[in-house]
Amino acid sequence: MASSSGTAREPRPLARRRRPPARGRRPLSPGRGADARRPGTRVRRQLGSSPWLFAAPGLLVVAVFILYPFVSTVVNSFTDRRTLIPGGFVGLANFRELLHDEMFWTGLRNSTLYVLGVVPALVLLPLLLALLVQKNIPGITVFRSAFYTPVVASIVVVGLIWVWLLDERGLVNALLEAVGIGRVGFLSDQWLLLLSAMAVTVWKGLGYYMVIYLAALANVPRELHQAASVDGAGAVRRFLTVTVPAVRSTMVLVAALSSVAAFKVFSEVYLMAGPDGGPAGEDTTLVMLVQRTGTGLTGRVGYASALSVVVFVVTVALMLLVLRADRKEDT
Repeated sequence: MASSSGTAREPRPLARRRRPPARGRRPLSPGRGADARRPGTRVRRQLGSSPWLFAAPGLLVVAVFILYPFVSTVVNSFTDRRTLIPGGFVGLANFRELLHDEMFWTGLRNSTLYVLGVVPALVLLPLLLALLVQKNIPGITVFRSAFYTPVVASIVVVGLIWVWLLDERGLVNALLEAVGIGRVGFLSDQWLLLLSAMAVTVWKGLGYYMVIYLAALANVPRELHQAASVDGAGAVRRFLTVTVPAVRSTMVLVAALSSVAAFKVFSEVYLMAGPDGGPAGEDTTLVMLVQRTGTGLTGRVGYASALSVVVFVVTVALMLLVLRADRKEDT
């Protein structure tokens, strides 16, 4: 029917009656039953543990090859265990013995000198090398590969090559004798042998840290160098005021990695000095002392574990020292 205003009214829809719940069935709550009937809800709940399933193999490897040996070493450091004898608890006796062990202080001295001699060279020289090879000029890839080749070479092969070169009848002494200098005992003198091992470590690590610096230098804006050039800064001034501040965090990383590796040096000194650590064992490092003490049928596993704990504590202290020095520079 038409209203007085001339417009037709639409019929009002009838209200739907709610059906009462069936007997024996509870109404679905919006928080539980409704979500349970949504497609894919159960799948999402079942996949909640999937990240742990993917991480389980890696965690198992870490637990078996890192955590268990670490805990076992700490526990053995408080015992008098030997290779074939379980041993018993002796408390801090192994650590007290370290204080009176002359070879321990010799190894600590050599490892500390190794850090002082290797770390500054591995922080500065790879940076200079990266600056030389970062330019895209014809043939630069060949030089990058040549500098990186010692990194991928086996340390055993590298050590044997340098032993042949520095031997009394090696190529280096032959050249020195040819020019009238005479033969030099690189592998027979205590300090020359340690310096030769340091040189091998630096030579082998140059390419590795060079690649790290190349990645850092690629992020340095060219506008900074251009602005410094406009202000009249030379190459040395730009290096000190632009390059070094831009890659300082990378230098800290290289210092931390190289200091830990230098303090735990083993292969270079072992191959060049022999298992006895050079003449009278004066070139023995801490890791060499751990290997010598804890191996063999009569190896003192407990005492070697105490030495390993000391090496771990010192390496952690070195990393914290480097990080603290970096924070002081920031402040």
